[in-house]
Amino acid sequence: MVLQPEEWVRQHVVQNLISDRNYPKAHINVEKQLLLNNLKKRYDVVVFNPNGSIEILVECKSPDIKITQQVFDQIARYNLQLKAKYLMVTNGLTHFYCKMDFENEQYSFLENIPSYQS
Repeated sequence: MVLQPEEWVRQHVVQNLISDRNYPKAHINVEKQLLLNNLKKRYDVVVFNPNGSIEILVECKSPDIKITQQVFDQIARYNLQLKAKYLMVTNGLTHFYCKMDFENEQYSFLENIPSYQS
C-alpha cells in the first residue's frame, strides 16, 4: 500500500508523539468522525488524557499544502467542540503548536507540544 502524503505526515506525527514526547500509544486516536454543526467531519489525531479529556488535537496536511490562517481556523472550529488543551497543525515540514486559554478565548504559540506527564 502506498501512503498518501497526508497519511505519511499523520504517521510521523503519531510516531513523534510516542517516541519523542512519550505519550502512551493507547492514548492516541487517529482519524475519527465528529459531528460539527450537524456536519460530519474527521479529525486527524487526538491524544486523550487518562480521564478521557482531550490533551492534544492535531491537524495534518499534505507537505504541499501551506499552513495558512484558514487551516488554523479549521482546527479552531473543531476545538470549539473537542476542547483540547493543545493544538498542533503540521504539513510535515512546518509545525505550529499552541496552548488554549478557554477563559480568555485565545491561544498562545509554543515551541513544541509538552511531553507526556503521567
